[in-house]
Parts: sequence; C-alpha cells; structure tokens
Amino acid sequence: QVQLQESGPGLVKPSQTLSLTCTVSGDSVSTNSYYWNWIRQPPGKGLEWIGYIGYQGLADSNPSLKSRMSISKDTSANHITLRLTSVTPEDTAVYYCARFRGDGRGDYYDTWGQGTQVTVSS
Repeated sequence: QVQLQESGPGLVKPSQTLSLTCTVSGDSVSTNSYYWNWIRQPPGKGLEWIGYIGYQGLADSNPSLKSRMSISKDTSANHITLRLTSVTPEDTAVYYCARFRGDGRGDYYDTWGQGTQVTVSS
C-alpha cells in the first residue's frame, strides 16, 4: 500500500525559498500512469493545485505559480520535491503531496499525505 509523507520547515521567512519533500513508500515514483502532485490549502480557503511531475517527462503546474516553483523527482530516494521561491505570507498553507491515478479507469487522487503546515512570517 502506497504511503506519502511530507516533510520540511514549518516556518519560512518572506523572500526565502521553501523546500518540501514528499517521501513515497510502497510504490515507485517512476511508476507509469501515476502523477505526483503538490496541492496546498491556505487558511479558510479551498485546495489549490500547485503542479505535478509524472512519468516519461510529463509535468505541469499552476500558471499562477509556475514562475516561482519547481517540482523534481529523485527516483533513487523515491522523493518528490517542491521548491517555491520568493515566498510571501500568501504562501502560508497546509501543503499536501498526492498521487493521481491517470490510467483512464476512474482517474482520481488515490493517495494523500497527511499534509504539513507551512507558515511564512518574519
């Protein structure tokens, strides 16, 4: 059974770079038909999709964030890493990594991490 676990700093100062790691167990981040996503939820707001990295070079991101973010995959460590530069207090949110099954048999987010709180404050 696949499990996802987010890790990283809980507090980041404005203008710094946020780096979060999603550790995947029970599956390989190289597995076909799965997309490894980062999603966040600011306080009192809905979920905001950040982006994903998939297989065979597939990747996409939220246009509102793509200039500041990048997602990378470390296949040897089975990690999905999010880097978000020049953070502001508006980036305060609970950050989730989630696996999306995109095999055409009922595509959905089948596994979520528990989420990690990130607060941007000086």
